[in-house]
Amino acid sequence: MLQKDDFLAKAPISLAPEESALSSNKVLRNTYMLLSLTLLFSALTAGFAMATNAQPLHWLITLGGYFGLLFVVTRLRNSAWGLAAVFALTGFLGYTLGPILNFYLSMRGGSQIVMTALGGTGVIFMALSAYAVMSRKDFSFMGGFLMVGILVAFLASLGAALFGIPMLSLAVSGMFILLMSGMILWQTSEIIHGGETNYIMATVSLYITLFNLFISLLQILGVMSGDD
Repeated sequence: MLQKDDFLAKAPISLAPEESALSSNKVLRNTYMLLSLTLLFSALTAGFAMATNAQPLHWLITLGGYFGLLFVVTRLRNSAWGLAAVFALTGFLGYTLGPILNFYLSMRGGSQIVMTALGGTGVIFMALSAYAVMSRKDFSFMGGFLMVGILVAFLASLGAALFGIPMLSLAVSGMFILLMSGMILWQTSEIIHGGETNYIMATVSLYITLFNLFISLLQILGVMSGDD
């Protein structure tokens, strides 16, 4: 027969998984909420850049701003200032998106290209996120492969831009679509299984994933339209 002391000793063990699940659900909920707000803010800054006919920033300024703000977000991720840093980063990336959208909208069928890329990004994100959440599969094994793949794709994209190789640029876009799809599965899995407990960093990771996915779809659709 169980004694009172036996019950108290066993209780924390049985509650631990439940507490872990509640914590993971809270991180996931906060991540999706902050992600929605940053996407809205990014859309506003992109709209401002489009309305003012802003010119594309030099790629060195873009990379410097991106990595600089990402560093700030990482340093402030455990403070309230981390939220301000997240909006600074996503607002900056949204602003850089404005000239790109103006370029595609100036093409024949540009509105359809942009809306298709936007819809495709949304469908891919929702489908893969739902799969990761509902299946609760552990995709942590993909982490190393994705990091190496992203590094290779990033270097290849720089080579394509510097040496003006359209086919390499198109191939990189295809690589990024596959890699970003994997990132959605991996990051969502990390949140669910407790590998990522900071919703600020989780939000930044998913935002950058969606940003790259959207840009890659835009480029491929632009080439397919025959006007890029």
